[in-house]
Amino acid sequence: MSEYVKFTSERVSSELTPFSGFAELNAYRRKLLKLRLIGADSKGVGFGNLSIRDGATKNFFITGSATGGTPELTLSNCAKVVAYDFEKNWLRYEGSTIPSSESLTHAAIYESDAKARAVIHCHDSKLWTAILNQVPTSSKVINYGTPEMAYEVMRLFRVTDVHSRRILAMAGHKGGIVTVGRDLEEAFAVLMHNRKESFPCVDSAFHKRTPA
Repeated sequence: MSEYVKFTSERVSSELTPFSGFAELNAYRRKLLKLRLIGADSKGVGFGNLSIRDGATKNFFITGSATGGTPELTLSNCAKVVAYDFEKNWLRYEGSTIPSSESLTHAAIYESDAKARAVIHCHDSKLWTAILNQVPTSSKVINYGTPEMAYEVMRLFRVTDVHSRRILAMAGHKGGIVTVGRDLEEAFAVLMHNRKESFPCVDSAFHKRTPA
């Protein structure tokens, strides 16, 4: 298991059944890769992840650990999280790859917001600096990919306006930004809207939809 994955896990099947949102997942990964909001750092370590909820359930499909720099996803680069336990720092999944190290954070969002159907976690140091503590922001003492981060995200959904803002900054994870939407189009639009608001000169070519 990757040193960046902090949870323990149980694989129940190495086969991942094709799912309807797979093409959408790839399409928005391409946009994020083009903007260098996901990818791999100078050491080859992947960063950034996306997920979509499996219908009305709490299960979700998520990009695999260390796949941030992969140009084009295949099913083997994705996993389906079918059970999790924050207290035990554990999850169960289907697929041949380990789910993203941020899987518990995604789970906490779906647990907190019944309308959420998609989550993007990206890195943008410039935007992160601009929005830190201006949008719902996690405690700087809480590390990414931990049960503490999952509980912190759930706290933010209880006590801040993250439901309506649909964006949060991770103070203890430099550059880490999370957006939420009814689909990946909206989650991406939230990100682009905040980039445009913070930096009006940013290329607007990707502003396909302004969040309602």
